[in-house]
Amino acid sequence: MNAFIAVVLVCANGIPMESCTEEKASEVRKVRVANELGCTSGWQEIIARTDMREEIGKTAYLKTECRRVKEPG
Repeated sequence: MNAFIAVVLVCANGIPMESCTEEKASEVRKVRVANELGCTSGWQEIIARTDMREEIGKTAYLKTECRRVKEPG
């Protein structure tokens, strides 16, 4: 059975979208989700709980990635 990891990257506005990686992000959050649809939702709540919620859209933006991971066994 496969699972997915939703990766939310917070990058400064000066970093081009294609260059926004885990190494260049100011913050990286990872959450295990059940399916690919889970990668598209839920991250808003995660970011809303952080202090950087005020920066999003002003000095920073979010980029999300969905990674497939194999379950052990």
